[in-house]
Amino acid sequence: MPSLTSWKVPPAAQPRAEDFCFDLHQILRSVVGLHAIVPADAFTAETLGTERSGNGVVIDDGLVLTIGYLITEAETVWLHLGDGRVVEGHALGIDPDTGFGLVQALGPLDLPAVPLGSSAAARPGDRVLIGGVGGAEHSVAAYIVAKQEFSGYWEYLLDEAIFTTPSHPNWGGTALISERGELIGIGSLQIEREQSEQDDNVEIEHLNMMVPIDLLKPILADLKSAGRVRKAARPWLGLYAAEIDDQVVVVGVTPRAPAARAELKPGDLILAINGHQVDNCADFYRRLWALGPAGVTVPLTLYRGGDTFDVELVSSDRFKPLKKPRLH
Repeated sequence: MPSLTSWKVPPAAQPRAEDFCFDLHQILRSVVGLHAIVPADAFTAETLGTERSGNGVVIDDGLVLTIGYLITEAETVWLHLGDGRVVEGHALGIDPDTGFGLVQALGPLDLPAVPLGSSAAARPGDRVLIGGVGGAEHSVAAYIVAKQEFSGYWEYLLDEAIFTTPSHPNWGGTALISERGELIGIGSLQIEREQSEQDDNVEIEHLNMMVPIDLLKPILADLKSAGRVRKAARPWLGLYAAEIDDQVVVVGVTPRAPAARAELKPGDLILAINGHQVDNCADFYRRLWALGPAGVTVPLTLYRGGDTFDVELVSSDRFKPLKKPRLH
């Protein structure tokens, strides 16, 4: 079982207690490390791995909020506390629409909960704290650079994600803390953004994409009681999509998923869905989800090797092929 990582954030990027109006060290006590073990035959084992590690933050007594991909199909979860203690946890709930995951500690954490703030109130330019397990040396003093739409290649879309810089090097499940000392987001990804200099040199800036905390509030009770949101699941195709030259391109297909059964292939261009032309992933996803719940038939118009043709896929529930976590 791994212990806390030995790396540290560069001193220039570390938060300083005097720069915040809240108790920095008290807040960071509530950020924990997370180590999940996933069976080798799990549906997501090949793409996400059988051992996953990141962060989480205590939001209630024994309840830890993290990013869902860390605990999807997890058989065992260990919570690593900043004081060196290790407590077993249970993957309590996951919401693929937002990306959130919940872990229930199976032993006492004795840590304060971080209050939930308002991600809607956050603005570009706001100073924020990106909290990682291990205190200030494992955290980043950052600021918000943008709030905008984000579409992920795995049939994922946020109407307004939060982007921060500098990037946290171990971003998964980090706690995005506002200047008020409230939780306003959870770390999901690191992305790259080009910055053009005056001498025409292009520099790459690394950003963190954060899932806004306001998306959690309407679904938290369902995740705690049922492990998922109590509503009809969105239709899922099991394909990976990218935007290339204003076209939606299939770049991968999940084995045994609807797209694979319909024999979609990497390189296929998705020209239209249900007769509506699409030229970006966000539009494609919205039109897909508007067709109805999981199980609905999805008519696609594809282009492959010089031929344009129609195909119908029977969509599925993204949860259906996943292993259910066992309570130890």
